[in-house]
Amino acid sequence: MELILNTFGVSLSKDNGCFMINSADVKQRIPVQGIKSIQISRGAQITSDAVLLAIENEIEIIFMDNQGKPMGRVWSNKYGSISTIRKGQIEFTFSSKALEWIKNVIAQKIANQQALLMMMPTNDDEVIITKRKKAINRLEDYRAKVLALEGEIVSDVAPTLRGWEGVASKIYFETIQMFLPDEFKFKERSQVPAMDVANAFLNYGYGILYGKVEGALIKAGIDPYVGVLHRDDYNRPVLVYDVIEIYRVWVDYVVWNILCQKVVNEDFYSVKEDKSFWLEALGRRILIQSFNDYLEEIITVKGVQRSRSTQILLYCQNLAQMFKDFSEK
Repeated sequence: MELILNTFGVSLSKDNGCFMINSADVKQRIPVQGIKSIQISRGAQITSDAVLLAIENEIEIIFMDNQGKPMGRVWSNKYGSISTIRKGQIEFTFSSKALEWIKNVIAQKIANQQALLMMMPTNDDEVIITKRKKAINRLEDYRAKVLALEGEIVSDVAPTLRGWEGVASKIYFETIQMFLPDEFKFKERSQVPAMDVANAFLNYGYGILYGKVEGALIKAGIDPYVGVLHRDDYNRPVLVYDVIEIYRVWVDYVVWNILCQKVVNEDFYSVKEDKSFWLEALGRRILIQSFNDYLEEIITVKGVQRSRSTQILLYCQNLAQMFKDFSEK
């Protein structure tokens, strides 16, 4: 369970070994058992006693911006790393193995996009079926090109990889928006600021996912600031931007599902003077709950039943082992 404080004026304190949520309307006492993380947005407060209680119980505390991205976090010192993981991570980043890894990451991202497009309902509309088939074939061309790309290290081919990934994403978003209700269709993918409702949901959903992936990397003992394809960015957790590509489609599906339920109204978002769209408390609450439920759903992967959130943790643990093994060669 994740404790989410995103209402202005709400506070979290400690009460006899439990957490106490205090707001103008209600006080709620919550036991620490079962809480995985505490997420705090602007306008919410937490006491030092509650912080220490979280640390004692290995519950990470994440401070979020208004796009759902983590701005800072507090975690237990038991989430330690070992030098062989960090050393191996650096050595791996500048090796040919890193190129093969990031090529597979991007190829998997494109394959996931193809799979999501395939499951979209067409209602036997021949025009949509034809456009979808064409998009999937074009995505397959880019996926094959990514896998076939040759080079010694990532920097040799990084501009080409970024270019192909960008074109593939453009094809994907141009296609998937066709499956949204008319009032939520969008012309193009817009990041911060979002220029429509759908992109506002996508941006916030990706922000949530950034936090999940960053936390999983930290728990595995990996430095999230040492990236592979995105390593040129300054003072950003760039490895998160690499790993997240595998899982972005999960956000896309959840957002598509919310928008297709036709429950979203003007209470879910606001439009600023510059015509940018931002999720309000109701929209954030619905998206956070929907995405967390989706992550905790048990699915079968390679014959083993696990939640999607567990898949992220295991992937990061395996990545840490790969770095460790690389260091010990």
